[in-house]
Amino acid sequence: MENLLQEIEAQIAGAKTAAAKQNVGIIRELGDGVAKIEGLTDAMLNEMIDLGNGVTGLVLNLEETEVGVIILGDYTQLKEGGEARTTGKLLQVPVGKGLLGRVVNVLGQPIDGKGLIKSDGTYPVEKIAPGIAHRRSVDQPVQTGIMPIDAMIPIGRGQRQLIIGDRATGKTTICIDTIINQARLNKAAEVVGDKAYRPLYCIYVAISQKQSTVARVISVLEEAGAMPYTIIVDSPASDSAANQYIAPYAGAAMGEWFMDNGMDALIVYDDLSKHAVAYRQVSLVLKRPSGREAYPGDVFYLHSRLLERAARVGEKYGNGSLTALPVIETQAGDVSAYIPTNVISITDGQIYLETDLFYQGVRPAISVGLSVSRVGSAAQLKAMKQVAGQLKGDLAQFRELAAFAQFGSELDAKTLAQIDRGKRIMEIFKQPQYDPIPVDVQVAVIWAMQNGYLDQVPVERVKEFQTKFTEFLTTRKVDLLAKIDKEKALSDALTAELKTVADEFKQTWK
Repeated sequence: MENLLQEIEAQIAGAKTAAAKQNVGIIRELGDGVAKIEGLTDAMLNEMIDLGNGVTGLVLNLEETEVGVIILGDYTQLKEGGEARTTGKLLQVPVGKGLLGRVVNVLGQPIDGKGLIKSDGTYPVEKIAPGIAHRRSVDQPVQTGIMPIDAMIPIGRGQRQLIIGDRATGKTTICIDTIINQARLNKAAEVVGDKAYRPLYCIYVAISQKQSTVARVISVLEEAGAMPYTIIVDSPASDSAANQYIAPYAGAAMGEWFMDNGMDALIVYDDLSKHAVAYRQVSLVLKRPSGREAYPGDVFYLHSRLLERAARVGEKYGNGSLTALPVIETQAGDVSAYIPTNVISITDGQIYLETDLFYQGVRPAISVGLSVSRVGSAAQLKAMKQVAGQLKGDLAQFRELAAFAQFGSELDAKTLAQIDRGKRIMEIFKQPQYDPIPVDVQVAVIWAMQNGYLDQVPVERVKEFQTKFTEFLTTRKVDLLAKIDKEKALSDALTAELKTVADEFKQTWK
């Protein structure tokens, strides 16, 4: 009886697919990467439509007499009056390790001239995010190699951390540094044969970026040896709005494959402001009613269904994680605009980059007051927690006191000492781009600063002290760094050893 039922169900499913294939409509209107099609009575939302000439469409609007479709591919190949057919399929992209080291378009097709991609199957571009029962708490760190982030605004695997700031304040640089650091950690674990370390694979989604910018990112990653661990999904500014709208979802599908197969992945959406603009463009052409700032009413859902797909899932559900770093560009520091407030409310914290700090030479220009991580401290290394616990408070106090001290009023010794200390913290947090610092070195440097080894060093020579101390540790005290890396916490014995090493260096430092 059961077999008979299954056979009938299979026949019904086959008949439905056949009917879907026979459902033919006529292209009534074309323009700006969008088509209006009459006669597709059985079309479903997000279904792929065959528009002929190898061009695919995606159903976005279901109306009484017609269907609104966004066109993926070259819409100049199409003509009004042409035929369109339903396929009964969802849009899928290739996934798997075969994509690592490659540059692909939004459909997962290679655009780097390195030949075909050997994929491990396909994943639907749109997929329901893992539910509460599927998720695990975030307790493994993503080491960015950027000292102020790892110390004060830590990121955990499975977290969604927003990177927000004005144009040209170093948002992309933070993402690229993080990718480079993952590649170094992955490579180091491979060399040592560390089976306990889980490599973090990276996906960089470039939405509406200039081709020259994407080419520069690729060359930086290649120079740093990070491309073998990275997938780049490129939808440049010259692409249609429909392609730019699909790009982050395609990247998320590629990341989900790693998560579902017991691996960890990191995805960068650069940037979601341009993604929202592309969606607004498509929506206005489809004649959807516009709301605040001319965005359609469902623009919040656009980003929430994307970012909710980042998670750390339980052992039954793949035992992997997908960490998201969405990027949002603000206008003149306005964090209270529509899209920034939307994405801030979806994410688990934000790293806010300040234009004033950037032009003062504080790079990365991270604002301590406005940046926060709501999850990462649970995943932070215990050693880092031990040395960096006070830092955020110290820096916030320093910023307040420095503003107060500008009025030239006489300050007591305690306040002067706090300002002095704040200046030194600011100095050690300055870092050149594309040069991430290993976490064991970060712990040693912050420990030295917290224990007064920099108090007598003139502020303008703090960076020099840090560079020389780092050199001293990495060339002559490798065993100490290895112990910090292995134990991940500062025991009394390790603290005593750190003190000995710092004293020894202080004697050689002039």
